[in-house]
Amino acid sequence: MTFLSSSPIARDGDLAQLVGLRHKHFIITLKAGAEFQTHRGVLQHDDLIGKPWGSQVFSHLGSPFFLLQPSLADLLIDLPRNSQILYPKDIGFILVTMGIGQGQTVMEAGTGSGSMTIALASAVGSEGRVISYEQREDMQNLARKNLERVGLAERVEFKLRDIAGGFDETNVDAFFLDVPNPYDYIPQVRAALKPGGFFCAISPTFNQVEKTLYMLRRNRFAFIETCELLLRYFKSEPSRIRPTDRMVAHTGFLMFARRIEPGEDERSRELIDEIGAGALEERD
Repeated sequence: MTFLSSSPIARDGDLAQLVGLRHKHFIITLKAGAEFQTHRGVLQHDDLIGKPWGSQVFSHLGSPFFLLQPSLADLLIDLPRNSQILYPKDIGFILVTMGIGQGQTVMEAGTGSGSMTIALASAVGSEGRVISYEQREDMQNLARKNLERVGLAERVEFKLRDIAGGFDETNVDAFFLDVPNPYDYIPQVRAALKPGGFFCAISPTFNQVEKTLYMLRRNRFAFIETCELLLRYFKSEPSRIRPTDRMVAHTGFLMFARRIEPGEDERSRELIDEIGAGALEERD
């Protein structure tokens, strides 16, 4: 089972999203013989299994719901969590910028509740592999359960330990780092990445970013870029389109870089600095 099947109808074992009045939604795993209880009435799973996705269904009290397949964004927002998760606005940009795709081997450190782990596992496909390091056992256990819930646990190898001593892997395609002090682990990350491999870290404050940028330069990373993403929704009513009252603003600064293999002469070191400093200028 995976969270998004190609079947046009809901099947036993599928993840389903029930969207009710005022967009109140629930995500459940369909199971023959089970029932789902809400404050708007009870829905029998047997009444949902076999229906086309997008169908309108009703509880025993007559309350309406739409039966939908949840998107990856829906699942990530709905995750049980012990820590702040990454938001879809950041995750999508990270996946595209790092070139994460089918069959790759990618790593992360700082598993947390597993939101980025799920996104990586979905992106690398059944032939890919995700290696995820976490220091806290309770966090790792929760992430493992979240991966199992969406049917992606087989694509992930979990490792429990302090990453200060480095990583077992080498020549991985990409590395995502989500820890409070990313600047302390840049040499270890470099050793795990393949030449030219993609790196990304997320940090909430300027001082963390500053220290990380210095360490990236010192450890022969280039094409360094830093950004943040702000997301503003609009009311989708044709007669009164305007921004909503709230927006998803600062969640963290994203730092991207590539491992490079420069020469040892002074001119090569100068070139690294020029490339790093000029990366953002090229975007203007």
